[in-house]
Amino acid sequence: MSEPDITLYRLQACPYCERVVRRLNQYDLDYRSRFIEPMHSDRDVVKRLSGKRTVPAIVDENTGVTMSESANIVEYLDNTYGEEGAA
Repeated sequence: MSEPDITLYRLQACPYCERVVRRLNQYDLDYRSRFIEPMHSDRDVVKRLSGKRTVPAIVDENTGVTMSESANIVEYLDNTYGEEGAA
């Protein structure tokens, strides 16, 4: 079985992260979760990917998109995988 093309970097019990998880599940998208360090200054993995240490952050290998901020990610998922942008 191959790895999912979408990776979500998130924190435990983060409401912004859960917002993205709900949208991924709504579109029945396979993704892998990578839980990151809760200490903001230790989030070097996310910083290297998106240029920021904020979560959630997503990497979509299907489109080459890397982004952070839940509202931006949800909008991206809607436009890319929702009814209007269905691939």
